[in-house]
Amino acid sequence: MKLSIHGAARTVTGSCHLLESCGKRILIDCGLLQGGHELERENAAPFGFDPASIDAVLLTHAHLDHCGRLPLLVKQGFRGEIIATGATRDLTRLVLLDSAHLQEEEARRHARQRQRGGHRGETTPLYTLMDALDALDRFGRPATYGQPIALAKGLHATFHDAGHILGSASVLVDAQEDGTTRTILFSGDLGGAGRPLLGPATPPAAADFVVMETTYGDRRHRSYQASVDEFHAAIQDTFARGGNVIVPTFALERTQEILYAIRAGIAARKLQASVQVFLDSPMAISATEIFERHPEAYGPVLAELFRHGQDPFRVPGLHFLRDASESMELNRIAGGAIIMAGSGMCTGGRVRHHLKHNLWRGEAGIVFVGFAAVGTLARKIIDGARTVHLFGEEIPVRARVHTINGFSGHADQQELLDWRRAVGGGTTTFLVHGEREAMAKFAGLLPGRVEMPELHQSFTL
Repeated sequence: MKLSIHGAARTVTGSCHLLESCGKRILIDCGLLQGGHELERENAAPFGFDPASIDAVLLTHAHLDHCGRLPLLVKQGFRGEIIATGATRDLTRLVLLDSAHLQEEEARRHARQRQRGGHRGETTPLYTLMDALDALDRFGRPATYGQPIALAKGLHATFHDAGHILGSASVLVDAQEDGTTRTILFSGDLGGAGRPLLGPATPPAAADFVVMETTYGDRRHRSYQASVDEFHAAIQDTFARGGNVIVPTFALERTQEILYAIRAGIAARKLQASVQVFLDSPMAISATEIFERHPEAYGPVLAELFRHGQDPFRVPGLHFLRDASESMELNRIAGGAIIMAGSGMCTGGRVRHHLKHNLWRGEAGIVFVGFAAVGTLARKIIDGARTVHLFGEEIPVRARVHTINGFSGHADQQELLDWRRAVGGGTTTFLVHGEREAMAKFAGLLPGRVEMPELHQSFTL
């Protein structure tokens, strides 16, 4: 058995791991690198392996940094099967089609700028809409939590609920060769405890080797309820100043969780029932609709609400905005609105326009509810930048900035430790999907052999 790390190596993006066993080459995730332009340019670099040699992809979940290079993989020769849960399959379709559209738009924008002599960026998209559709055609058998799937003679994969987003999974691979059975567990991204929409992560009882994420390996989150209270307070504070609340949000999971929190605030009379909420993200709207189609992935709180005919994502003053013209109309609203728009790290999407129109206003509030990688616009604002560059302008940051990490879809340090301790068996752990400092701190808390692989580093297990 051989393990190679081809993404998320000492960074929080681009997960991609290669397992070779029983004569097969199995890829776990194939994600885009996200962050600054310099990092994103690396997406066009070679994978570190021949895509045509891969027999199957086991996809842990539908976030772009885990599935976003699948079209490129297929474009370069992959003809195997992609295996994921049903919810992940549906969300991945949404994510990849959106990503391909953005790739094509960016390439056209660069081409126009080059014609004017003002840009030297890439004018060919990383992949196209047709490439994304080709990748979606590779999806095969749906995975069900706890039920093994045969990959080859002596080689099986079992998906376990990771509690991160709808349909997310940790994947246990067991291989029988040369009279020996070895197991390796890939955590994917792990969710924290106490969140109402999903159940907790449920790892298998044992594995010989564990490859796990360390996004928040160096810190603890506030409790979910404390974070909800802080969110309500940030809204009240902003409205009292006469401003708008801008929430850069991820379309998958975070949007639905924030809608649920607003609904809870109205029910508890911490927010007025007349509050106007604008979900300005076609992708997030579609993701919410997909969420409603997969009750098999709900946590107990959400399942109970749906059983009683209640939709936890609908609030009285909620407006779904699909058209760009509707989004532009929001610029006329001076205060009293909650505007949710993608992307969560502010690397693209409509939220950048809302930031342009609100960051400079001292009465506005910007509420970050998720992780922001180094180099992203969100991280610059969180870290206290006095000005940021948006659409060719330097925009002063005068709005009040709130960072609420208890909404994070990622487990915190203690939850990561608890998850790892729940997995018995071997004591070898490979740490991925974390910034260097967080990963190093988490490594010091683990017993046994701990590796922090470099990009394209291989290990014989």
